[in-house]
Amino acid sequence: MTQYEAVIGIECHVELKTQSKMFCGCPNAFGGEPNTQVCPVCLALPGALPVANEAAIAHMIRAGLAFDAEIPAFSKFDRKNYFYPDMPKDYQISQFDMPLTQGGVVKYWLEDGTMKECRLTRIHLEEDTGKSSHAGSGDGRIAGSTHSLVDFNRAGVPLMECVSEPDIRSAKEAVGYLEALKRTFVQLGVSDVKMEEGSLRCDANVSIRPVGQAEYGTKAEIKNMNSFRSVERAIESEIARQIEIVESGGRVIQETRGWDEVHGTTHSMRSKEQAHDYRYFPDPDLVPMEVSRDLVERIRSGMPEVPWKRFERYRAEYRINALQATQLLDDGPLAAYFDAAVAASGNPQQSLNFVLGDLSRLANESGTAVGASKVTPALLAELIGLLEAKTINSKIAKGVIERTWQTGDSPKAIVEREGLAQTTDSAAIEKFVDDVLAANPKVVEEYRGGKVGVAGFLVGAVMKASQGKANPAMVQELVKKKLG
Repeated sequence: MTQYEAVIGIECHVELKTQSKMFCGCPNAFGGEPNTQVCPVCLALPGALPVANEAAIAHMIRAGLAFDAEIPAFSKFDRKNYFYPDMPKDYQISQFDMPLTQGGVVKYWLEDGTMKECRLTRIHLEEDTGKSSHAGSGDGRIAGSTHSLVDFNRAGVPLMECVSEPDIRSAKEAVGYLEALKRTFVQLGVSDVKMEEGSLRCDANVSIRPVGQAEYGTKAEIKNMNSFRSVERAIESEIARQIEIVESGGRVIQETRGWDEVHGTTHSMRSKEQAHDYRYFPDPDLVPMEVSRDLVERIRSGMPEVPWKRFERYRAEYRINALQATQLLDDGPLAAYFDAAVAASGNPQQSLNFVLGDLSRLANESGTAVGASKVTPALLAELIGLLEAKTINSKIAKGVIERTWQTGDSPKAIVEREGLAQTTDSAAIEKFVDDVLAANPKVVEEYRGGKVGVAGFLVGAVMKASQGKANPAMVQELVKKKLG
């Protein structure tokens, strides 16, 4: 049987997080009553002229720099001409041959921590269209509807289109690539990247070829994927479909296919045997942009550490496994809190244990983010210091951190006030051990009869009797010594 490999490229549309739309002052906000966030510019009324959004351009430069893309000194807007029912101008302001960024590389990782790379062709800036809905009798599909409605609230919202090279080889790699984009854009503050609200929409171009063949196969474009899970399932389904066609002697045709979430299959939407000519030409209403090097360097100097670099640092410097590193990086503020705790305590492992353990649990229970809680990184570092000095043990630490979460009191103050300091007084610990052994003669007999596992019960009973203050290592040593 011939072995095939997938060749996948991704096109993503990402809504930018700006206060106003791309070419007018209307609010850039999700939802709202239909057609209430519109003006003559985004409705394309005669004589209305667009003005480019400076914040959106800065966001584009940030995105390009995050992926080491080239930021050309000269860029311009173009008109992309095609008819679409919810596009008021009958053309879309976009970019063609002189986009704001060119090239670049997206570095991402898989679940096992393997690093991958996917080249970018470009990221360009454009405006979104409106939104159609189909109403009347029937099931909501066009064929069963009596009329269509158009909401132009979304028309003119600034979009980045991120176009990848066909460097992706599996559905899991495609998801890893998209997760990297999402983490990066959230970290930069350029987009909230919420697929459920349409601020991230992606299409996948999928083809197959025999392993070792340099020439690409015929691709199909998949649309209507509304989650990363849908992307993975759709690509896997399409790869299987194309292999089946080729294995049975058929020919894959170039077409656009939709994803059916319910049935788990792609379906043909329209043939795309020949590329559509959109007839781009420079937009005469918008002046070309000269991007100064000073602006680029100013934006570069304010860039945060990008997720893939932080991932590699966590793995190399702190020896954090891929799953834990991903947990941190999927929550930017939590990762920032962790970094601050490590800087204050000098103990990455204990910081990680508390951040992903007790603190995350308390955050889930209270609805308060770890970074917004009363347990500051400095207070967490103080608690870790008490553990390192063996002033308290891990069981006591769990109670202390809960009280610090509730009150904001210093861990040291709580330990002193409540008399929680761990005791290493061998005579006091020996008395606790003797009392527990005397109270549990049957357990002692079982241990001496060969059931060594019951020692754990006795150690736990000693710790309970001492209210958790006894040094656990000393307790274990004394219990074993007295049991013989």
